[in-house]
Amino acid sequence: MRHVLSGKCGLLALGLLGVGGAAQAHTLGLPHMDFATGFGHPLGGLDHVLAMVAVGLWAAQLGGRALWRVPLTFVLTMAVGGLFGLFGIPLPMVESGIAGSVLILGVLVALASRLPLAASMTLVGVFALFHGYAHGAEMAAESSALWYSSGFMLATALLHGAGIGIGLAARSGASARLVRLGGAAIAASGVLLLAG
Repeated sequence: MRHVLSGKCGLLALGLLGVGGAAQAHTLGLPHMDFATGFGHPLGGLDHVLAMVAVGLWAAQLGGRALWRVPLTFVLTMAVGGLFGLFGIPLPMVESGIAGSVLILGVLVALASRLPLAASMTLVGVFALFHGYAHGAEMAAESSALWYSSGFMLATALLHGAGIGIGLAARSGASARLVRLGGAAIAASGVLLLAG
């Protein structure tokens, strides 16, 4: 049975490699569609990964409508920030905003803060502008803005989903304390990023 499963996994991996190549190739005379680069961008920086997972963790702690509205607000507002970066519209202190988001989101998770829904959505929206700006500003000139943006938005949503999954699985007892401890570690990382 194990050999059959490993064979199927190998075929799946090979198939995914083929799909990845097609996603990056110039096809049918269309401009370079760089979904993979956009998808990889949020995953390539620890600051982005920590902030995205923290948004999901915090949304799970908030519960109710915040469970989906807070991450959705982040993803949609990040798209606006991406447009700012793409078109070179100035946004001051982007790196500090990103590092600050890691710190503040980590603190919110560590304290299991229960801000009102509108305030929670506004706060993550502000942070999302900085993260989106960084993604948009770093897009290669030959990339398709649509495909690149779709990639970084999907990766961000998946990181939020990972945080939500962890947060929902650890809603009480020792597990909830571990999530809060993880929030403290994220906040400490934010301090290091701000000091760097």
